[in-house]
Amino acid sequence: MRPFTYTRPDQPAQAWAELGPDAMYIAGGTNLVDLMKSGVTTPGRLVDIGRLPLAEIETDGDTLRVGALVPNSDLAAHPVVRERLPVLSQALLAGASPQLRNLATIGGNLMQRTRCGYFRDTAMPCNKREPGTGCAALDGDHRGHAVLGTSPQCIATHPSDLAVALVALDALVRIDGPNGPRVLPLGAFHLPPADTPERETALVHGELITGVEVPMTAVGAHSHYLKVRERAAFAFAMCSAAVALDVHEGTVRSARIALGGVATTPWRAHTAEQALIGVPPGTAAFARAADAATEGAAPRRDNAYKVELIRRVVARALTTLAPLILDEEPA
Repeated sequence: MRPFTYTRPDQPAQAWAELGPDAMYIAGGTNLVDLMKSGVTTPGRLVDIGRLPLAEIETDGDTLRVGALVPNSDLAAHPVVRERLPVLSQALLAGASPQLRNLATIGGNLMQRTRCGYFRDTAMPCNKREPGTGCAALDGDHRGHAVLGTSPQCIATHPSDLAVALVALDALVRIDGPNGPRVLPLGAFHLPPADTPERETALVHGELITGVEVPMTAVGAHSHYLKVRERAAFAFAMCSAAVALDVHEGTVRSARIALGGVATTPWRAHTAEQALIGVPPGTAAFARAADAATEGAAPRRDNAYKVELIRRVVARALTTLAPLILDEEPA
């Protein structure tokens, strides 16, 4: 690890002032420290934002407001989240280990970098790490890589479980920085690789996430997160699905489907959602939605199995959720 300087401001304006061209913010550090140890990221200065006043969970009517420094474990255990946004709690509990969840923050979770082995190996070419060097995964070991949202420059998957649930829930991300505050839909926060895979989010240098806002709606209250991985715990998704349904008088009134582990960003499957609107929930409808969720998939030699995996995970997630909703439907 290369030498670096360290500062710990108390207020956001102080943090922005400390962030020079070779500086980075750090909170829990569960991702950044690993990248520094491997030489993937070499900041000359770390600005520790852990003291900033961004660690509150608040509910205001039908909106959940979560500060960027809230630990993952705290949000997963919050009673309002467990009751009214179960997919959010389930997604958080599906990620990492209890020890890491206690340290990792909500903002840091959204900012975590891909786990692509070529990105993390500085001896290998990687357009995300060094633009213009090429993507070794295209013809290399890409069994775990993306089939949605890819480009000739990058096929690395986005690693966050939390972001998948938040995209499904139409969450907003609050941002602040030297040029003032702004708010973005989370679906616009993470950027597809296109020709600039090194630019992963809509943040500009100096900006930081201050929190997220999640609408607490009828569809969010009936939600589920399913994660399929190669081992039972402490593993990233081969495919995951955040699903939510609002069923009224036996017909789907609203649907949300988002995918993880198969795309370069947290992936909202809008076509799959539309396939469910206006029809009774059931095996046939779920199969149509599951098939629609693969729209635009571009599999390669070793990851083509993910197309069928998407179908199965989406169908199973919806099938798991449906009885919980129908039991609440008036007779």
